[in-house]
Amino acid sequence: MENYSEFNIQYIKGVGEKRARLFNKLGIYSVADLIHFYPRKYQDWNNCETVLSAPENEAVAIKATMITPVKENLIRKGLTLYKCNFSDGQTVIHVTIFNNKYLAKALRTFDEYILYGKIEKSFTNAFMSSPQIEKADTAQGIHPIYSATENLNSKVIAKVVKTALDKFEYFEDTLDNEIRDKYNLCSLDFAIRQIHFPSEEKNIETARRRLIFEELLTLQLGLMKLRDKKETKNNFIINYDFTEEFLTLLPFELTNAQKNAITDCVKDMMSKKTMNRLIQGDVGSGKTAVATAAMFTAIKNGYQCAMMAPTEILASQHFESLSKLFENTEINIALLTGSTKAKEKREIKQALMSGEIDLIVGTHALIQNDVEFFNLALVITDEQHRFGVEQRASLAMKSASPHLMVMSATPIPRTLGLIIYGDLDISILGELPAGRKKIRTDVVDTSYHQRIYKFIKKAVDEGHQAYIVCPLVEESESDLIPATQYAEELSEKYFQGYNLALLHGKMKAKEKDRVMRSFENKETDILVSTTVVEVGVDVPNATIMLIENADRFGLSQLHQLRGRVGRGSEQSYCILVSDNKGESTRERLNIMKKTSDGFKIADYDLKTRGPGDFFGKRQHGLPNLVIADMLEDMETLTECQQCAKDMIKEDENLDKYPLLCNQISDMFRKTDY
Repeated sequence: MENYSEFNIQYIKGVGEKRARLFNKLGIYSVADLIHFYPRKYQDWNNCETVLSAPENEAVAIKATMITPVKENLIRKGLTLYKCNFSDGQTVIHVTIFNNKYLAKALRTFDEYILYGKIEKSFTNAFMSSPQIEKADTAQGIHPIYSATENLNSKVIAKVVKTALDKFEYFEDTLDNEIRDKYNLCSLDFAIRQIHFPSEEKNIETARRRLIFEELLTLQLGLMKLRDKKETKNNFIINYDFTEEFLTLLPFELTNAQKNAITDCVKDMMSKKTMNRLIQGDVGSGKTAVATAAMFTAIKNGYQCAMMAPTEILASQHFESLSKLFENTEINIALLTGSTKAKEKREIKQALMSGEIDLIVGTHALIQNDVEFFNLALVITDEQHRFGVEQRASLAMKSASPHLMVMSATPIPRTLGLIIYGDLDISILGELPAGRKKIRTDVVDTSYHQRIYKFIKKAVDEGHQAYIVCPLVEESESDLIPATQYAEELSEKYFQGYNLALLHGKMKAKEKDRVMRSFENKETDILVSTTVVEVGVDVPNATIMLIENADRFGLSQLHQLRGRVGRGSEQSYCILVSDNKGESTRERLNIMKKTSDGFKIADYDLKTRGPGDFFGKRQHGLPNLVIADMLEDMETLTECQQCAKDMIKEDENLDKYPLLCNQISDMFRKTDY
């Protein structure tokens, strides 16, 4: 059999150079691309209706005889109508065909046809406008419908697919009989032919299951092979576990989830292979404590550690909390950001090279070319989705395969996480530290503003602080009140005598830092902000989070914003304001009211919005899935994960599956992995 993956679409009968360019617009270049360009839906022409039984405004198939010849009417230049009548034996159907001279000329009086389309009925007549029409004796029962493009309709695509399939006698299977039997899968040849031209409706699902399974299995195997590639020899073996000593430094008790995650990390670093681990936890679940424990053990074993944060504010907060924690130890810690003065930068860089500094905390400044380390063993990236792949890789390249830990506060359903972070081991922090009070969340409309402002004043008078978040910064065509204008209005009308400040993404880093420092130091009572406060800001004294136009934010983003309060021992509040009365909007916002569990919120987001948002968090490209759907095919995904593990355990290099290996290569060729 010819290699269809390399067979150019241009040379399929009926295509040619010009039409090939139209196929290229759909991403179809080879026969392999064509046969994996699956129908988006099907039309069932098997079950024909009569006019009397046919539902209105719903596409149906009707078997009818043509009873009058075609009449041609030129309406205007470029628009010709062709009219003729058909009968199903009981009712006359008046058919109008627009601008299809070829079809009109092919129709023959007294021949029997299948008409497929929507039907309109009056008391005595029935009408069909531009239905699909095929001879009854040759009309295929189930018609595939493909996503089309200009000058290339679904019917032409189907014809070319049929020609391509007829060219190949048999599509060799990628899986052996044992796997197919175990997971109840049909042959690949059956799946490919039936997904395009099903002989009966039940075959569509049979074919889909096989093709979805194969696609998810290919993805899983690829990710596992990539992980193997990343599993390098451990150049920084940790010989002693100092977790117990670390626990004596803490002024609080760790949760079981934190303890388990620390055990995972230390076990990784003591193994023969380099650690590649994701610490995933909800807002306030204590990811930093886990990272700090890992760094403490690495440093006590004689190595250096680096922690990179996306903003100066967050880097500074980490530096201050770590400095306080390690105050009575011999650990030497430093902070390196864009704002660090030139002289201090030079001294820090020198101390890193000589090994005097054990732990460096910083921003992108850590990945500058002149930053060198003595023996960097552990690299930690906080809020990792805020960095590009190259930035994370640049820090890891400062040493010979250091241990890697990434932290994310974006809750992702575990099964989906195994795909998104398939090349990482995952530790999930699923519980909050003791003593944290649940944040009370309310959903109201703008008529509550006066009451909300009074509530904020009362809280500030009692010594607390508040955030007010807006979705926009400057004037726009939108009717939303921009943050700048809103801050001025609040200051002049409602909060006279209170210290109110504005923070937004268009400010320079130093100005942002100054505003945030003022809020941290309790010099500012109310911080009006855009979503720049979403990540990492830790002000335990802030107890109120007011979010304007809350319907404009995603649920995960709202959850992140809510997590900026409730970080102290006082009762905290999150108030979501929206005048949107839409049912889906109210349901979304009420989810925030009902639960504070980020994973439940993520599950809801996944069910209602699909996995796109979650995949978007990872800044390198995952392979595109053609037929599988992360939302609908979770059960199959779980089966594929187990199948992939079994296959690699039995045959590490997948030597038994050369065709599957080719598919893995093709799938990952266009990604940034």
